[in-house]
Amino acid sequence: MLEVDLVITNVTLATMDPDISNPYGLIEQGAIMLKAGSIAWLGEQSNMPEFDVLATPLHDAKGQLLTPGLIDCHTHILFSGNRAAEFEQRLNGVSYQDIAQQGGGIASTVRATRQADIQTLFVTGKERLNSLLREGVTTVESKSGYGLDCDNELKLLQTNKLLNECHPIDVQSTFLGAHALPPEYKDRADDYIDLVCEQMLPQVAEQGLAVAVDVFCENVGFSYEQTKKVFTKAQQLGLKIKCHAEQLSNQHGSELVAEFAGLSADHIEYLDEQGVMAMAKAGTTAVVLPGAFYFLRETQLPPIELLRKHKVSMAIASDFNPGTAPLCSLRLMLNMACTLFRMTPLEALEGVTVNAAKALGLSDRGMLKVGMRADIALWQVDHPAELSYQFGVSDLSNLWISGKLIHY
Repeated sequence: MLEVDLVITNVTLATMDPDISNPYGLIEQGAIMLKAGSIAWLGEQSNMPEFDVLATPLHDAKGQLLTPGLIDCHTHILFSGNRAAEFEQRLNGVSYQDIAQQGGGIASTVRATRQADIQTLFVTGKERLNSLLREGVTTVESKSGYGLDCDNELKLLQTNKLLNECHPIDVQSTFLGAHALPPEYKDRADDYIDLVCEQMLPQVAEQGLAVAVDVFCENVGFSYEQTKKVFTKAQQLGLKIKCHAEQLSNQHGSELVAEFAGLSADHIEYLDEQGVMAMAKAGTTAVVLPGAFYFLRETQLPPIELLRKHKVSMAIASDFNPGTAPLCSLRLMLNMACTLFRMTPLEALEGVTVNAAKALGLSDRGMLKVGMRADIALWQVDHPAELSYQFGVSDLSNLWISGKLIHY
């Protein structure tokens, strides 16, 4: 007799398990058993092992759909202030250059974030996590990058740590000190990269404040060589590698990530076949960010067909941030990935479950499989494609994180 903490019956399981040879890894008329925060058994209900019916809580799903908890693998949820005024200015014809000369753009977010204390950042971060939680999100990657000096970058990462300790969502922390050049380092990018490598990164690693390091490798960000210098130091310190790459031009950042056996290259609109092949060989995941593509009214699509051809895993994330993607909704990204990038609903759901877990280097979630974390979401839908098809409806019935029922 199997001893378990919860049994969910009369459920359709979208396991996202590639070992189950049908789309979505579907199991009809299924059941799932949870024990100590993990999945103890799942399969067809008719094959369910014996358990103590009187002592074990039962949940009748009434034919609803159960998926892994969703994973938002690229966000910038920690910042202060907003850029709505600049949004209005641009729509009234003011150029981005003029806005920047007025002290706007990322510089305005950096100023506001530097002035904010940890309590303020914690409260706003919690509110944003709550929004994602209500959409069935159970894991979120949160980047620093709006402090751009040692004290404030550490402040952001310390806030990530507090959120992870206090919020039901599992917060994966990424150091993005090389996000942009701070005003005090104008025309001194190499000096700033030295600061990142010699002062910021050692403290981040020593204090255990991040699991990964990201760099904005772009002609308006940091060069290939500067990015390589950060990656080299990060790797020496045992931190995982990620990159904002090929968003506005092809700087070959994705190939550099692959050279370092990095987790993911993100944005990738200008990625070419050479870069795709390098990622395929290294097992690096491609993270597409349709929210930024939409908000910036971009026209260069990411190379979805090339990624399919070379079998590169594709993840999808919100990229929630104040400047280029103020869209705190992973469910909206599912729809945008399908409508804007012509990804299939299956690819979209893989992109926020199994492939999103891969983009974060997490092997204990993203699928419904024995031994995985019991991060699971129950939906009032008949088929997984509905999760990409519709947006704005309250179709989340129940959410469990590590086997614990979450009240959202």
